[in-house]
Amino acid sequence: MPSLKHPVPKIGFISLGCPKALVDSEQILTQLRAEGYDISPTYADADLVVINTCGFIDSAVEESLDAIGEALAENGKVIVTGCLGARSDVVKQAHPQVLAVTGPHALPEVMAAIHAHLPQPHDPYTSLIPPQGIRLTPRHYAYVKISEGCNHRCTFCIIPSMRGDLVSRPVNQIMQEAENLLAAGVSGKAGPSKPA
Repeated sequence: MPSLKHPVPKIGFISLGCPKALVDSEQILTQLRAEGYDISPTYADADLVVINTCGFIDSAVEESLDAIGEALAENGKVIVTGCLGARSDVVKQAHPQVLAVTGPHALPEVMAAIHAHLPQPHDPYTSLIPPQGIRLTPRHYAYVKISEGCNHRCTFCIIPSMRGDLVSRPVNQIMQEAENLLAAGVSGKAGPSKPA
């Protein structure tokens, strides 16, 4: 009888740098495990690799760039974070094929990049929340928030003071949410939109 369980996606992880970077790595690894990803001890066995880099001194930059190059050569799918990631131009110039670059203490951005390239696994037997989340609308439709707030200061409107300046969600998060909703039976037709 074939297994109903899908293979669990595996992430390779390299942590370079100081204790602050190590704490960032621990937070990323904790979130990965909480979301059902496995951590792979090898590049070959990983579906993608995350490298938490150091960029403090020249030798650390060189070590980080070497680690990125090695992971790209061994695996091909690499997400870069950490202090060297704050200088994304340096990373992209040396390794333009990396999937994403984020700076230090960027857990949400790292997870968004991982979700974009290796969607979060869903196990209906252990996950308490369905991939489309909990909705209050009927099954056939749902709202997808693409931004929050407003940059205009109309005298009659309270939205900027309540919801802040306009902030757009990353497109990969919006697309993943829309795909999850479609898979859950929401109609693909767009309805009327209203301002924030």
